[in-house]
Amino acid sequence: MLYVCSLSRLAETVSRTGASHMVTLINAGTPVERPAQIAAERHLFLGFNDITAPAEGLVPPGEEHVRHLIDFTGRWDRGAPMVIHCWAGISRSTAGAFITACSLMPERDEMEIALALREASPSATPNARLVALADNVLERNGRMVDAVTAIGRGADAFEGEPFSIEIG
Repeated sequence: MLYVCSLSRLAETVSRTGASHMVTLINAGTPVERPAQIAAERHLFLGFNDITAPAEGLVPPGEEHVRHLIDFTGRWDRGAPMVIHCWAGISRSTAGAFITACSLMPERDEMEIALALREASPSATPNARLVALADNVLERNGRMVDAVTAIGRGADAFEGEPFSIEIG
């Protein structure tokens, strides 16, 4: 199971789910306290801003971030859940969960995964740049981008509610 949450709900989500792995997708300078049950080697921290185009003074998501995410989640043994979080639990983390699901289930239809994401989280608005980069890396020929475009922008929210996506 993949769980997605905001930074403010991280400790409770890790504790409640019994997660063994954690992915942080957040601005590089943001302090994130790793819950004690997550070993350092089972935590991936990727620092970049939640933007879709380069902007002065900000770090956009890059292909190297996507490759690190895919490599890290690919080594996850799935013996216990993984938590993916960002600041608000709406954009970077939902993109990370979508990318992880597409990567770990290459036979599953991208639209099916995107629809499951939308059903699990009405506020999910996956970062379009992250999804486009992953679509290219995973050679999905635009299907990931099309699926996220089709579910559209999520409901307005200051912070997303924690949710889960099943990884078959």
